[in-house]
Amino acid sequence: MNYIKRDMEDLILELTKEYSCILVCGPRQVGKSTMLKSIMSPERNVITLDDLEERKLAQTDPAMFLAIHPAPVLIDEVQYAPQLFSYIKIAVDNGAPTGSFWLTGSQSFKLMKLAQESLAGRVAILHLSGVSQKEMYGTGENTQFKVNTQYILSAKEKRTPTDVNGIYERIWNGSLPALLSGKFTNRNVYYSSYLQTYISRDVAEEIDGVNQTQFLDFIRAAACRAGQVLNVHSIAADIGVTDQTAKRWLDVLEKSDIIFYLHPYSNNLLKRTVKAPKMYFFDTGLVAYLTRHSSPEILQNGAICGAILENYIVAEIRKTYLNVGEECFIHYYRDKDAKEIDLIIEADGILYPIEIKKTSSPNSSMISSFTVLQKSAVPVGTGAIICLKDSFSAIDSNTLIIPAWTI
Repeated sequence: MNYIKRDMEDLILELTKEYSCILVCGPRQVGKSTMLKSIMSPERNVITLDDLEERKLAQTDPAMFLAIHPAPVLIDEVQYAPQLFSYIKIAVDNGAPTGSFWLTGSQSFKLMKLAQESLAGRVAILHLSGVSQKEMYGTGENTQFKVNTQYILSAKEKRTPTDVNGIYERIWNGSLPALLSGKFTNRNVYYSSYLQTYISRDVAEEIDGVNQTQFLDFIRAAACRAGQVLNVHSIAADIGVTDQTAKRWLDVLEKSDIIFYLHPYSNNLLKRTVKAPKMYFFDTGLVAYLTRHSSPEILQNGAICGAILENYIVAEIRKTYLNVGEECFIHYYRDKDAKEIDLIIEADGILYPIEIKKTSSPNSSMISSFTVLQKSAVPVGTGAIICLKDSFSAIDSNTLIIPAWTI
């Protein structure tokens, strides 16, 4: 088994010199504690609240817990003992040295709320997602994805090229380090265990008396719609629950980072846009497993081949921002006249429209909707088609053709 170096490592070491407390949140099994253990100094204590005895002590007597496990300390799965946050705040206010507390957890919304309430201004909050394409198949320093020639030319030199078959193999393999590193080789058993653990722990904690079999069917129904505009009623009808129940369950999936949303881009001059978000999964391997695609080849030719490619690209772009601790302002566009833009990146007051296509022969007809943004009163920058073409090219001076493997 080989450790996969994570792009966030240098950022954490840099922030450790400035903050007494660092919180790394993200989905289960994306390597949060493994990453921190790989870069920590030998004197740091490591405690996991998956240990029920440690969890009980942290919940019932947080002062004693911190006395027994003095700083510098790494506390894993800290969401199980929110009582610790007030005592960590006291320690920080009393002059705890920088780097005293490293915290991890897999319920990002809950953790961020706790941290912002108890440790506002005292904690650096980072979000780790699955292994990125660059971390697995590239070299060099990570930077935020940009729609410009300089970025793509630089990325080309630091990425491993691949063809359409290779891209779908990457999509099917997913982004969970335990699989990618070779620690586990039976993919079906791993994902099955992953889901059972997630539902029995995270979901059961959020929803009392949840029917675990039905919730698994619900996740599968959602996975069939990854990369699409959210239709809550359709998902609810698939498994026989009410729309309100489906909304609540989707909220749980989002809070635990299984899914994330792109919200539609709109302003006062674009009044006919749809209001529903698009839904994506953090890990395309999980989507492929849930939708029962047993090989990359079957996935490549299956009904969701285009949607899962879009999911993959959007998730990869998002990771390039998360891994440097930056917020990612990304949207999509769709209006009632059926004009659509798969992705809009908003950066430095400029909109960058992007189409994501399962093609190796992109053409100008694919960017016809880009013109709608000229009505938005916000400057529009260079656009792009991200696709399966093997080389970097352009449609014209305003639109780049970006190979998917360069993200």
